[in-house]
Amino acid sequence: MQYISTRGASAPQSFSHILLGGLAPDGGLYLPAEYPQVTGAELDVWRTLSYADLAFEVLKKFATDIPEADLHALVHKTYTADVYRNVRHGEEAARITPLRLVEEKDGSKLMLQALSNGPTLAFKDMAMQLLGNLFEYTLAKQHAELNIFGATSGDTGSAAEYAMRGKKGIRVFMLSPHKKMSAFQTAQMFSLQDPNIFNIAVDGVFDDCQDMVKAVSNDHAFKQQQKIGTVNSINWARVVAQVIYYFRGYLSATTSNEQKVSFTVPSGNFGNICAGHIARMMGLPIHQLVAATNENDVLDEFFRTGVYRVRKSAETYHTTSPSMDISKASNFERFVFDLLGRDGERVRALFQKVETHGGFDLSGKPGSDGDEFKNIAQFGFVSGKSTHADRLATIRDLHAKYDLMIDTHTADGVKVAREHLTPGITMIVLETALPAKFNETIREALGRDAERPAGFENIEDLPQRFEVMTNDIDKMKAFITAHTGL
Repeated sequence: MQYISTRGASAPQSFSHILLGGLAPDGGLYLPAEYPQVTGAELDVWRTLSYADLAFEVLKKFATDIPEADLHALVHKTYTADVYRNVRHGEEAARITPLRLVEEKDGSKLMLQALSNGPTLAFKDMAMQLLGNLFEYTLAKQHAELNIFGATSGDTGSAAEYAMRGKKGIRVFMLSPHKKMSAFQTAQMFSLQDPNIFNIAVDGVFDDCQDMVKAVSNDHAFKQQQKIGTVNSINWARVVAQVIYYFRGYLSATTSNEQKVSFTVPSGNFGNICAGHIARMMGLPIHQLVAATNENDVLDEFFRTGVYRVRKSAETYHTTSPSMDISKASNFERFVFDLLGRDGERVRALFQKVETHGGFDLSGKPGSDGDEFKNIAQFGFVSGKSTHADRLATIRDLHAKYDLMIDTHTADGVKVAREHLTPGITMIVLETALPAKFNETIREALGRDAERPAGFENIEDLPQRFEVMTNDIDKMKAFITAHTGL
């Protein structure tokens, strides 16, 4: 399996070669040269597999340069009862991402897929725990080290830090927008005292943090000298690890490969739902992929109009579903590459226009940049938007009707999912996090605190270690250099 850049000007590379990096040298994102296909016979066999064994079957189609015995050991080291708290020892490991039927209406089912039972109580753990083990394995093979430079709007950072803490040969430099995460999210990251973890709170919004990560990724000399890698969803291995739970969700919700399901995905950076797009391109019988946004509705605007219009920092709202407070979706380029027939030159021109003009237009109207919006439906994408009032109402409704407590992002997903139900087709909402991570809004909605898993009772009271820095790429590079010794 070879990987190519969405901008078409980088040489094809192997899985192991792109694993430790981020952007391709031409500034694009990596995708398989062609998507591996899954047969009905394979799906039949996969229905009975544990999550770890399913992960092995999916990943071996992409990581063809890792010996199968090694890959098998890595996934079985990752997806265990010791890592994912809702799996009891001795149970069938498919329970790592169990489905819960929420409601049935007009011949359709609405289900919730639990993805937040890892160490940091968020879906990011599903991929990040694997990524940490893949990194450590690859670095040991190469006798190398890696300095991870990433940005987070809340959950990616803690998932990365918990996956990489104590890993040999790895340091983590994680940027986050200063005072724009929940108290729980902030404490979860900043309370880590491991010497290989560096938290940097940036005066600005998430997109400012993300822009600095991209700037470093595009400074090839600095990146090589400082051995910079990334765990943001621009990293291909993280996206492909998320493909696995789409297969698990589908196989758990159906009894026959003739059945289709839809997925609703709370989406800001387009990484999670991009994994669903890849699963669909592999042949998984997905009817629709529903992108649910909050007030930062860049993606919803595109899937309704064909116009991709990035907001400026001052136009990016700070909301009660903060992990989606993003106005420039890094992984969106991967989908646009497929939408444009894998025309790397056009993709490069469009995303250069994002930097110079703030967006592009594929609506087909006079003066637009293309008419590919007419092809959106064939990829299964639709979208919707949820506001603070919507998420409060949804949290209250599910708690009152079903004694079910959900977090704010998952509430955005449920609200939008209900607007896209199709008779006879199960809708699966991907859970984003446990409600304890956003307790301020849970208390506003329900007048009570969210339950906390053992070990997280007083996390906000722990000592915190972090640096506050301005949005200055040169100062950021100097900080990295000073703490790597390279």
